[in-house]
Amino acid sequence: MRTIAIAAGGNSSEYGISLKSALEVDKILSSRYISYIIMIRGSNWYWEDSRGRYHSIDKNDFTLKTDDNRIRFDAVFIAIHGTPGENGLLQGYFEMLGIPYTSCDSFCSALTFNKQACKSFLREYGLPMAESLILKKADKIDSVSILQRTGLPCFVKPNASGSSYGVTKVKKEDELLPAIDLAFSEGAEVMVEAFMEGREVACGVVKTSRKEIVLPVTEIISKNEFFDLEAKYTPGKSDEITPARLPGVLTDEIRELSSGVYDILRCKGIVRVDFIITGNKPCFLEINTVPGMTAESIVPKQAAAAGIQLEELYSMVIEDLFD
Repeated sequence: MRTIAIAAGGNSSEYGISLKSALEVDKILSSRYISYIIMIRGSNWYWEDSRGRYHSIDKNDFTLKTDDNRIRFDAVFIAIHGTPGENGLLQGYFEMLGIPYTSCDSFCSALTFNKQACKSFLREYGLPMAESLILKKADKIDSVSILQRTGLPCFVKPNASGSSYGVTKVKKEDELLPAIDLAFSEGAEVMVEAFMEGREVACGVVKTSRKEIVLPVTEIISKNEFFDLEAKYTPGKSDEITPARLPGVLTDEIRELSSGVYDILRCKGIVRVDFIITGNKPCFLEINTVPGMTAESIVPKQAAAAGIQLEELYSMVIEDLFD
C-alpha cells in the first residue's frame, strides 16, 4: 500500500479552506492508501497524530519523523490553495527532491497563479477574455485612466490569490481606491478587470497518461453581488447547477475549450476552468490548478453528476505518477 502525504494549509488567506479540502481528501484516500495530512505554514511543517502531538517534517528530504520511525512518502497530494501549493513554490521543491505530486508542474503553477500572466499567455491562442490591467504598489493610481480602459462596473482583485479574497465589484468611481487598497492587502499586484455581463460556468478536467475526463459543466448563480467568498462556501448563498442548463452546442464548446486550455498550459492532475458566457460566447475568466475539494466545492459535485467516485478520481491521478 502506497504512503501518501496530503499537503495542507499554506501561507495565504485560503489556509482554512485548504484544511477542509485536505480532510475530505484524507477520508477518501484512506481506503486505498496510508495517508498523512502534512500541515505547511511558513517554516512549520508537521503531522499531528491522534493524541494531538506534532511530528516535524525533515525539509531536507520531506520525511516524517515519528517516535520510532522515519516515514518516506511515495507521493504528495497537494491540497494547498494559494501559496506555496498553487504558485509553483512547493512544486519546485518536490521536483528538486524527485518526489511525485498531484498537480501542475512548477512552471504551469506559477504561470496560472498569476492571473494577468496567464491571460496574456492564453490571449496568444485567441481565447476571448475581458480587458484588464495590472497595478503595483509603487504605481501612481489614476482612477480616471484606469476606468477609461475597464469602464464601470469593474472587478478589482489580487493578481495572485483565490477564493475571492480581496475581490470587489466596483460600481462607482469613488469605490475604486478602497477596492484597490483591499486587494493590495492580499498581494503585491492588483488586477482591475472589465465586467463581463453573462452567466458564470466552470468545467473540471482531469487527464492522465491513460485516461482523459472532461467533467460536466456547472452554472454558478450567486445570490450575492458576485460569486464571492461567502457565496462560494456558505450553503444557500449560491446555486450551482450541474449539469448546466445550456444548449448542447454551447456545453460542448465550453468542455472543448476547457480541455484545450488544459493542453495549452500543459496542466497535470485535476484542474477547473472558469468562463463567463456573454451572449453565446464563452469568455475565459481564470483557471484553478488546485481546485477546492470540500463538500461545497464544484469539482466533487461535477464528479458525482458524472457518476464518478472521488476515490476513483483521486486514485487515478495518484497512480498516474507511477506509470
